Amino acid sequence: MATTLMTYAGPAEPDALVTRTGGVPLAPAGTAWPTCAECGGPMQFLAQVLLDDRARPTVRADGRAELVLAVFMCQTDPGMCEAWSATDGANAAFLLPAEGLAPLSAPAVEDEEVLYLGAANAVGLTDSSLDDYDGARQEWGRGDGREVLHVLGRLGGRPDWLQGDETPSCGGCGRDMDLVDPVRGGTAPRHGDELRRVRHGVRLRLRAVP
Repeated sequence: MATTLMTYAGPAEPDALVTRTGGVPLAPAGTAWPTCAECGGPMQFLAQVLLDDRARPTVRADGRAELVLAVFMCQTDPGMCEAWSATDGANAAFLLPAEGLAPLSAPAVEDEEVLYLGAANAVGLTDSSLDDYDGARQEWGRGDGREVLHVLGRLGGRPDWLQGDETPSCGGCGRDMDLVDPVRGGTAPRHGDELRRVRHGVRLRLRAVP
């Protein structure tokens, strides 16, 4: 079970059709901003991951992107909704067609940090043969000029558990779900020398939007 690391690759335009963390979510026209099933508040947009015609992650469209995975998590009242759960509705991942996407209209809120993660950061993808996240990021960080804190997250690999194994099962087929962990933890430069620490780690439900 290999791990694909998501590494900081410089700033990105907030509405760019690239694999990125932060910025503005893209969606088909008429798509409503997702809301939390627990508190009813609008979710925060975390990241989007471009996928090719074989559902493999890619960093830029370049005619290869077929789908976009858009990831959200509730931050209306951090800690109150069970964003760690794959089934309680406090997080969601939407599988969208890559064609015809536009910036999603935001609902009116008092604090925009409820909706947006922060600066948009482009993401590089690096495959590792290691299935454990910490081992894979430490191995990547041993390369010349690399900083471990510039690992922003991962795709796949072996889940980390605080207690026992709590792998969720699919409500449709009953099989164990695969791990999608797009913003696991890392540091990306923002506003000069200021650093933003990203601490989100979520388990997601996938929804397809035609």
